[in-house]
Amino acid sequence: MDLGLRDKTAIVMASSGGLGKGIATELAREGAKVMLFSPSEEKLAEAQRDIEEETGNRPSFFVGDITAAKDIKGLVDATVEKLGPVYALVNNTGGPPAGTFDDFEDTAWQKAFELTLLSYIRTVRAVLPSMRGNGGGRIVNSTSSSVKSVLDNLILSNTFRTGVMGLTKSLSQELGKDGILVNVIGPGRIGTARIEHLDSIRAERSGLSVEEVRRKAFDSIPLGRYGTVDEYGRLAAFLCSEANTYITGQTILLDGGMVKAF
Repeated sequence: MDLGLRDKTAIVMASSGGLGKGIATELAREGAKVMLFSPSEEKLAEAQRDIEEETGNRPSFFVGDITAAKDIKGLVDATVEKLGPVYALVNNTGGPPAGTFDDFEDTAWQKAFELTLLSYIRTVRAVLPSMRGNGGGRIVNSTSSSVKSVLDNLILSNTFRTGVMGLTKSLSQELGKDGILVNVIGPGRIGTARIEHLDSIRAERSGLSVEEVRRKAFDSIPLGRYGTVDEYGRLAAFLCSEANTYITGQTILLDGGMVKAF
């Protein structure tokens, strides 16, 4: 299927590794002009090389802090100047610390809000003039399967990821007239460094080995394994593309059937 992404400009947040890099790779494979973003120039340069080697399409990158409003504005301004009007925005970020309610004071809650929700609000606000001026676009907000079924020991993520779902549904109602489609993808257990870290925490708390924790996790997933960043990237690329013409305001889980809720 031709996704219609060739020469379309796409921004992928938190894309020097993990899910963001997987999404950026698939967009580049489809011929999009991709802008990467993260706070590490070294990791961005490495991701740039990896993506070019794999796809033959060299992305650009911008170094910045996802919680800094000036950096987000700088990112969008630089993207439009270098690559042209923004067609697709993928909001993505690492998760806040694991823990329970009693573990966190106000500072942790504020930081988690700025990381996982306010950053998305700011990027959407920044790209809207470009998208509207170019006749529309696509926004994909990456969250977690916790928007459907909360995860133990992740109260910060559970709270603010759900807020992203409310933001997305509201934006889909407001921006449809502008030709902008807005959706959520909720990853289940995808094989990333974040999941490795959480598995280690679960192992420590339970007294099990990491291998035992993973075997139990695999048993809870009908497909019997963790997902891959490539699988996640392909779904995101479709939702970001011209091939998606009528899906908006939806939350789609990529979880191998793990979440049993409707």
